[in-house]
Amino acid sequence: MASFTLREPRKKQDPTAQVIPSLLLRLGILVAFDAFIVYLLSNFIRLGFYPFSAAIVVVAIFVNVVLIFKQMYPIRWMTIGIAFMIIFTIYPIVFTVWVAFTNYGDGHLLTKEVAIEQILTQKYLPEEGKAYSWTAYKNEAGEYVLWLVDPDGVGYLAKVGEPLTQPQPGQDGIGELDGKGIPQSIEGYTKLNAILAAADKTLPDILFGDPAKTIQIRSPSEAAELSSLYRYDEAQDAMISNDDGTIFKDVDGTFVSQTGKEITPGFIATIGTTNFKNFFVSPALRGPLVLILTWNFAFAFLTVLTTFALGLAIAIMFNDPDFPFKKIIRSFLLIPYTIPALITILIWRGMMNPEVGVINRALVEWFNFSPPWFSDPTWAKVAILLVNLWLGYPYFMLISSGALQSIPQDIYQAAEVDGATPWQRFWHITLPLLLVAVGPLLLASFTYNFNNFNLIYLFIGGGPPIAGASTTAGHTDILLSYVYNLAFAGGRGVNYGFASAITIVIFFIVGGITLFQFRYTKMWEEVGENV
Repeated sequence: MASFTLREPRKKQDPTAQVIPSLLLRLGILVAFDAFIVYLLSNFIRLGFYPFSAAIVVVAIFVNVVLIFKQMYPIRWMTIGIAFMIIFTIYPIVFTVWVAFTNYGDGHLLTKEVAIEQILTQKYLPEEGKAYSWTAYKNEAGEYVLWLVDPDGVGYLAKVGEPLTQPQPGQDGIGELDGKGIPQSIEGYTKLNAILAAADKTLPDILFGDPAKTIQIRSPSEAAELSSLYRYDEAQDAMISNDDGTIFKDVDGTFVSQTGKEITPGFIATIGTTNFKNFFVSPALRGPLVLILTWNFAFAFLTVLTTFALGLAIAIMFNDPDFPFKKIIRSFLLIPYTIPALITILIWRGMMNPEVGVINRALVEWFNFSPPWFSDPTWAKVAILLVNLWLGYPYFMLISSGALQSIPQDIYQAAEVDGATPWQRFWHITLPLLLVAVGPLLLASFTYNFNNFNLIYLFIGGGPPIAGASTTAGHTDILLSYVYNLAFAGGRGVNYGFASAITIVIFFIVGGITLFQFRYTKMWEEVGENV
C-alpha cells in the first residue's frame, strides 16, 4: 500500500516585506540627495549664482517627484539622463537668453555680493594713520612677523592679531640692532632680505597688529595702519568713501559717483535690451553690417549650390554601371571627407600662400599670374568658396548616390521611349525626385554654412579688412565671425552679454530662413505624403 507524506501549506509572503525595504531605500537616497542639494544651494545663493540655483531646484524637484510618486516610478531609470539634459542642454539655452539682457563680461564677471566683498577689502591710509618702514621675519611654520620703524626711529614688533610691542634689544628674543635700527635676529624667526620678502605675493594680504587697527604692507618699503576705503550702505544701495564721503551709486552694475568716477570691480546686472540696441542702432556696428550680411547669405547659398552640383555630377557619372574603376576612383574622391576639416583648411592656406604656395607657383609658371588670395576681397571670397567646395562635395556625392539608387529605372525607360533627351530626363525626373530626399539636407547644409565660423577664422580670419570700418570687420567675415571679433577680439575685453544677444539674433535669422524654405518648397507636405 502506497504511503503519502502530507506537506505543510506554503505561507503567503507578506507584500510589505518587499515594499518597506524598497521604500526605505528610496527615502534614504532622497534624504541624502536633498541634503546635498540644500548644501549646494546655500553656497550658490550666498555667492549670488541665482540662475544656476534655479536650475538645481528644477532638477531637485524632478528627482523628488520621480522617487516619491508611484505614477512616475517607471521612468526612474531615466532620471539621471533627464537631470543631465536639464543641466547641460536646457540650462545653457536659458542662461544664454538671460545673459543677453545683462552686462556680463570683462569688468562685470562677479555677482553683486562677491563684488561688494572685494570692494570692501580695498584699503587706504587715513590722516591719523601711521606709516612705517618694515622688515619681514619668517619661522619654519611659514608664519611672519614684522619689525616696524616709525619716522621717529622707534621700532615695534608686529604679529598677526596682536597689538604692537616695543621689546628691548637683547631681551625677549630680540637680537642687537644694526645701524638702521633693525634686529639682526628674532628668536624662532629668520630674517628675510628685501627682495625675497617683496617676492612673496601673500605678504601684503596679511593683517598685522591689533584687529581693530591693522597694519598692512603697501609697498616694498612701507607698511601702514590702513582702513577700509569704502563702506556699503544697504539702505541707499551705495558705496560710501571713508576718505572723503563720496557716494557711489549702482549704475548698470558699476558703483559710480556723480562726477563719473567708478569703483572696480563691477558686477552682473540686468540692462534690458541695451545689447540688442547696440547691435542694431549703433552707427559703429551698423556700418559694415550690410556688407557682412550680404556676403553671409551669398557664401551659404553659393557653397550649397557648388558642393551639391559637383557632388551630384560625380554621383550621376558613377551611377553608370559601365563606368570603369568606379569603386577605386570613388574611394579616392572620399578622401577629403575623411581628413579633419581643421587640417584641410590649413593645408589649403599653405598651398595658396602668395610666396611659396604650390598653387600660386604653378599659376605663375603656367599663366604668369599669382592671385592675391589674402589681400583682394574678391579673390579672398573665391578662395573660401574653393576650399569649401573641396570640403563639401564628398558629402553630397554620398547622399546623392544613395538617393539615385531609389529612383525606379522604369521611369527613365518610359521617358526615353517618349523621346526625352538626357537633359530633359535629368531636369524633369532626376532632380525633382532627388530633391524630395536631399532637400532637408540642403537646408541643413545652408544652416551649417551660414554659421561656418571655422573656415572663415582659420583660413583668412575674416580678412582682408574693410577700409574705413570703425570696428574690426573684414570682407570675408560672416555674421558669426564679425560678432566674435566684436565680443571677444576687438580689444575691448570679453563681452558675453553682447555675444549672447547676437547669438539670439542669429538663431532667429537662421530659423526664419529655414522655416521659409520649408514652407516655400512644401517639403513637410511632400514628406507627409510619402509616409
